[in-house]
Amino acid sequence: MVEDVVIEAGAAGVWDAVRDVGAVHQRLIPGYVLDTRVDGDVRYLTMPGGTVIRELIVSVDDELRRLAYSAVEGFKIPLTHHHASFQVLPEGPDRCRLVWTTDVLPHEMAEQVRLRVSRGAQVMKETLERSQPSQPDANPRHHGGREQHPPHESGDGRHYATS
Repeated sequence: MVEDVVIEAGAAGVWDAVRDVGAVHQRLIPGYVLDTRVDGDVRYLTMPGGTVIRELIVSVDDELRRLAYSAVEGFKIPLTHHHASFQVLPEGPDRCRLVWTTDVLPHEMAEQVRLRVSRGAQVMKETLERSQPSQPDANPRHHGGREQHPPHESGDGRHYATS
């Protein structure tokens, strides 16, 4: 399933929030995720009611502005497989698209997941449009250059190298 949302904010600022793997509860879906903890490549999301979802951070690609992850434990619905990715695509200096692609098994659970993804994407759009100043697309890849990135500091204060 693919959820494609137009966000009225610059791609650089939206990508900065998406790639901040330790701050989901602050920068993307506050109230829907109460806390985020990161241990190496594993992210733990604490949900309302105390459920903890364990995710593997598969890839953070600054050049493509793409984050891939897999939820592996803590589902409220019976999933045997979950993999998802976010990609931020510039649409101009003050607008971008957030593309959230999700695959799950069993296929019979896809509609339940689709409802959660759709609501989550709407909350992200609202949160990002409220909190992100308009930032022009500063990704040199669109201008023939290659962007250099310092180590990333996540919301939990730890540093992560990115690809």
